[in-house]
Amino acid sequence: MISVQLFTTRSDLEGEPGFDATLRMLADTGYRKVEQALGYFGRTAQELREFYDDIGISATSGHDDISDSEQALHTKIDNARTLGQSFMVVPYLDSSDKADWQRWAEQMNHEAEVARSAGLRYGYHNHAQEFTTDLGGGVTPWQVLTSELDPELVHLELDIYWAVRGGIESGDGASDPEGFTIDVIRSAPQRVLQYHVKDRHAHDGDMADLGTGHIDFARIFRAHRVREYIVENDTPDVTVRQTVEVGYSYLRTLRF
Repeated sequence: MISVQLFTTRSDLEGEPGFDATLRMLADTGYRKVEQALGYFGRTAQELREFYDDIGISATSGHDDISDSEQALHTKIDNARTLGQSFMVVPYLDSSDKADWQRWAEQMNHEAEVARSAGLRYGYHNHAQEFTTDLGGGVTPWQVLTSELDPELVHLELDIYWAVRGGIESGDGASDPEGFTIDVIRSAPQRVLQYHVKDRHAHDGDMADLGTGHIDFARIFRAHRVREYIVENDTPDVTVRQTVEVGYSYLRTLRF
């Protein structure tokens, strides 16, 4: 299943041509699935669902922070169900304090249990710092999360760019970043069910449109297939339209 992370299109969503036109462009490009981000742009969850239904798109997943109350958690879950999501994913955490990561893991386990009772899968999305931050004694946030997140409740949405970058910057994957990424996937007790698929320019390490960087996605995909392949590039190389069109075409034609 090919999807697109709406954060990729934020400049067009928040400026010109705006939310409605940008989502229609995604539908015209061929996308039938999106991963929610950045809110509902003035609509309720029900109104957004009706708009998506009208243009032939569904929100399969969504990025939401850990909730600060039980009421906020239930509201988040209710909105995800209204939108028809299968997945809800925590998009970003960062701290140099091991206790923070332990506390967050406990919170995510609780949220995931509530989400599961509502028919939703609950996941965590990585960046590079999970692999590069030393919490003391060489322990990394990734080690804390994968040891403390309940694999029966929480899955992983692996961001391939950030895993590759984390391997390169930590030194553990400098010589073989794809191999490092595959080891990350295979060694985690949690299942990797979603990928964020974004490429990396070798010359400066910046994000790249799919197929224009150095990451060997076919090798990673052969090693582990997932349920959702999500196109993303936080810094589109030319225009948002080109990034999403190139990404969709790349994944549609990639053989692995």
